[in-house]
Amino acid sequence: MRFPTFLKSLLLGVPVGVTLLDCVGYVARVEGVSMQPALNPDATVTDYVFLSRWAVRNMDVQRGDIISLISPKDPTQKIIKRVVALQGDVISTLGYKLPYVTVPEGHCWVEGDHTGNSLDSNTFGPVSLGLVTARATQIVWPPSRWQQLPSTVPKTREPIAMGKRPAAVTSSRSVSNSSSSSSSSNPIGEVH
Repeated sequence: MRFPTFLKSLLLGVPVGVTLLDCVGYVARVEGVSMQPALNPDATVTDYVFLSRWAVRNMDVQRGDIISLISPKDPTQKIIKRVVALQGDVISTLGYKLPYVTVPEGHCWVEGDHTGNSLDSNTFGPVSLGLVTARATQIVWPPSRWQQLPSTVPKTREPIAMGKRPAAVTSSRSVSNSSSSSSSSNPIGEVH
């Protein structure tokens, strides 16, 4: 018995689609105000961002990157934050149990851009790079907000001292950062 063309296409298309979503990236809705003004600058507009899984396949994150990660507080939730410090960096904290933290190996320090309205490393401490799932590279919706997301750390949140990065990591992406199996209906927000 012959399979209709539609079923053949479906049997081939589903695995290819899942592979693309799992390896390359996907579009996700950003909820909440923790990343204002970079994301969701207005309460009436919700940003949709492209999350590149490919960009973090080797745990290659840089200071200033906006990343999606599994929440250390609630493993069923994904959050989106900015990388402020990397392993070996010394960062001054904002209300954490210690005034200064040296980020341990294999970890990063993440914060929301809207200081005081974000559940971030100032609450739960350094985050394991193993929790990072993707890097937000562009705002893709609404059309009035189409733009690349620059990888910049606000001057007030730069590390006090920067640690050394392994040579393999620093060579795979520019250090200057002057540019930069979920469905599109899955939101990324923060726990309040």
